[in-house]
Amino acid sequence: QVQLVESGGGLVQAGGSLRLSCAASGRTFSNYVMAWFRQSPGKGRELVASIRWSGGFTNYADSVKGRFTISRDNAKNTLYLQMNSLKPEDTAIYYCAADPVALGHYAYWGQGTQVTVSS
Repeated sequence: QVQLVESGGGLVQAGGSLRLSCAASGRTFSNYVMAWFRQSPGKGRELVASIRWSGGFTNYADSVKGRFTISRDNAKNTLYLQMNSLKPEDTAIYYCAADPVALGHYAYWGQGTQVTVSS
C-alpha cells in the first residue's frame, strides 16, 4: 500500500520561501512519476510540478516556473518542493501525488498541507 505524507506547509509573507516534503512508502518508486498539485478555495486542482523518479525529468506549471523546484531523494524516498518568491496567489492546499504508470493517472495522494502567503 502506497503512503504519501506531506509536511512543511505554513504561513509565510510574500517574497518568502517554504520547502514542502512528501515521504513516500510502500513501493519501489523507480518507474513512478511524482507530482505536487495544489487547490485553493473555489478553484480546481492544479498540477504545480512533476518529476520522473528515475532520470529526474521535471515539468512545471507556467505560474511557478523560475520560482519553484521539484526534486527527490532516492535514498530517503522523499519528494520535495522548494518554493521561493512566494506570492499570495500561491496560497492553497498542496498535495503530493504518485502516478505508477507514468500515464497521467495519479492513483495515490497525500492528505495535503496548507500553504498561506500573506501580502
